[in-house]
Amino acid sequence: MERVRLLIDGQPVEVEPGATILEAARRIGIDIPTLCHHPALGGGGACRVCVCEVEGAKTLVAACVCPASDGMVVWTHSKAVRDARRMVVELILAAHPQDCLACARSDTCELRRLAARLNAGPARFRREKAVPAVDASNPSLVRDPSKCILCGRCVKVCRDVQGVAAIGYAHRGIEAAVGPAYGDPLAYTRCVFCGQCAAVCPVGAIVVKDDTDRVFEALSDPAKHVVVQVAPAVRAALGEEFGLPAGTDVTREMVGALKRLGFDAVFDTQFSADLTIVEEGHEFIERLKSGERLPLITSCSPGWINYMENFHPELAAHVSSCKSPQQMMGAVIKTYYARQAGIDPETIVSVSVMPCTAKKFEAQRPEMNSSGYRDVDVVLTTRELAAMLRQAGIDLSGAPQADFDSPLGESTGAGEIFGVTGGVMEAALRSVSFALAGEPLEELEVRPVRGFEGLREAEIEIAGRPVRVAVAHGLSNAEELLRRIQRGEREYHFVEVMACPGGCIGGGGQPLSKDPEIRQKRASVLYRGDRAKRQRMAHDNPAVRRLYEEFLGQPGSPLAHRLLHTTYCQKLSPAAAS
Repeated sequence: MERVRLLIDGQPVEVEPGATILEAARRIGIDIPTLCHHPALGGGGACRVCVCEVEGAKTLVAACVCPASDGMVVWTHSKAVRDARRMVVELILAAHPQDCLACARSDTCELRRLAARLNAGPARFRREKAVPAVDASNPSLVRDPSKCILCGRCVKVCRDVQGVAAIGYAHRGIEAAVGPAYGDPLAYTRCVFCGQCAAVCPVGAIVVKDDTDRVFEALSDPAKHVVVQVAPAVRAALGEEFGLPAGTDVTREMVGALKRLGFDAVFDTQFSADLTIVEEGHEFIERLKSGERLPLITSCSPGWINYMENFHPELAAHVSSCKSPQQMMGAVIKTYYARQAGIDPETIVSVSVMPCTAKKFEAQRPEMNSSGYRDVDVVLTTRELAAMLRQAGIDLSGAPQADFDSPLGESTGAGEIFGVTGGVMEAALRSVSFALAGEPLEELEVRPVRGFEGLREAEIEIAGRPVRVAVAHGLSNAEELLRRIQRGEREYHFVEVMACPGGCIGGGGQPLSKDPEIRQKRASVLYRGDRAKRQRMAHDNPAVRRLYEEFLGQPGSPLAHRLLHTTYCQKLSPAAAS
């Protein structure tokens, strides 16, 4: 294939046909500023911040969408380019609230950083505009339309990556806006609360709903016994918030920091991930033997569950009845743990730290109270935990190291890999194979279900029987997989769906990043953790075994079903839940 050769600021560069000027410039270390562009979404040419001068062109061109051509001569910082970029940013600032110091994105606002970089301001323009109301209608996300800069990132990720299209463009010209159809609150749309919009928004127009004050209040109440559980993907990303390289495992520092914050007990959601596999594996074996309601589809991603209830309620019978690990842990904390510790469950405040914004919605579902209490009281995202630690003056890199507390702090490698796409499938196959064949898989690392392709499928032989499985991450990929199944093009026994690209490591509540390799770096933490574990199959977790011996009885028992299982059927909006 012929390479494209061009000059950028006098430097020669070669790129593949179809590459943009932006990509060519970055190839040789020239950083063209952008605003509407995001590595996971590409460019849209909407903001015009990345304009460059191309010899022979009549006007400045947007580098994020203009393809490089052979012989092209590009200038990225001529006076005309600098003036145009500064003008664009000043026009954006003219319609933007000036409350930077109080904004949730103050320290991470791309517009603020860009204005400083381009020396834009003080504002030369003022435009009076009606201030639209803040939308805090749902438990996961808050929209502030007054801060929207019309970059289109949220529209693209919701429509193209997630296939939901809960938000889009409305009106034209000075009245142009981004939001749900008809101006409805987000809670009354088909939003699945995955938070991918908040993860790509460059400003504070869409942010995670902040529940940190609720946790600080509980920690300061001596009458409350406050416990916290932490998901696998959190330990793989939390260090990024404190300047550590992506891919740094901060498990023991994180536990030490949580104990310094004042939590009475720190538990590991990997324990309940193992528990989930025991229950889900039991459920899968029953369906495999009967041949009924196949394929079994995983249920631990609440964004996926919301999507299923919104768009495919006819598949509810195929979805596993198992609660997610977060909700299983919540139910166990307020029953088994309360009894073992001699604590009145009425006084327990159960907090979870998750990579996922949809977990906030999941915890508030009315059926998530099988313990007799709200299973999980407060859900924090990874970014919220980092904010709490900073507010308390705790630097993660200097925190004392500590271990999770018993009895709900023990886990296997199977629980560790729950945080990455394909991990639930791999963990389940390890235990199901042992249960059916009486011996572990020849290779515990099930390579065919690993990777970051949007759709993956494999056939695994278990006890002399071929078991066909599929993995999808990102809801548009899940939609394609479901269509194949419904059209009769594919037949599977077991399907894993994760709402977020990459699985939980790419959750909407994770540290913000524009590194195109960020998911692979975070996944490496979990895969290393799996290999380092003494036990790597969920059913070998001694703490899970004790839970059954002392409390639940056996997998699928009536008590296990009451506490650890649920049902799904149709869309359940926060409005309906209230």
